[in-house]
Amino acid sequence: MKVRLQKFLADAGVASRRASERLIADGQVEVNGQIVRRQGVQVDTATDVITVDGQVVRRRKKVYVALNKPEGYVTTKRDEGGKKDVMALLPARWQHLHPVGRLDKDTEGLLLLTNDGEFSLQVSHPRFGVAKRYVALVSGRVTGKVTEKICHGIVDRGDKLKALNAKIISANNTHSTVELDLAEGRNREVRRLFAACDHKVEKLCRIRVGCVNLGELPSGKWRTLTDSEIKSLLARS
Repeated sequence: MKVRLQKFLADAGVASRRASERLIADGQVEVNGQIVRRQGVQVDTATDVITVDGQVVRRRKKVYVALNKPEGYVTTKRDEGGKKDVMALLPARWQHLHPVGRLDKDTEGLLLLTNDGEFSLQVSHPRFGVAKRYVALVSGRVTGKVTEKICHGIVDRGDKLKALNAKIISANNTHSTVELDLAEGRNREVRRLFAACDHKVEKLCRIRVGCVNLGELPSGKWRTLTDSEIKSLLARS
């Protein structure tokens, strides 16, 4: 079976298709011992030998996992100076998986992991429109004017931040609970949105990514995605 080289690399879990194209352009990919820099080269997955930085790449069974990330864990796979890594929560056989997007250390909740680079791109890139739902416990009383401002959008450090929608679940003079959906999920976006409205986020949990709900999954535990969840997320392409 012949496929484009960048698609093969993405399917093998090496990187997203776009990142795989960069690997090819940088001369890090060889096919049958020859460096390939041209995009769109077709490879035979049954007979061709593909390497990245000298390491043979083999097609892997695609794995899709939902994890309830506890607060205090990081989602990067780089050395974070002894910080707790979400990969420690997964079985040894899944250490090759990569987080789909990020949740910062102080945020808990639903994190997807996979070895399917194309899936990762389609779920995390804003152009595919996969919404992420959060529940935030914030200081002070949040009013309708605040949620209106959050949905209208703000500019912070050169970034346009906004929620698709925001709903006040409860509010009193000391604390409020707000549910909101984001399309982009920029770095610490929820916290920055509320900070612009003079509210501090004290606890933040992601409860949904597209059609996938956190549900009753215990903190620190995982489950595999259902076929219908995977198809629904991929259908957005």
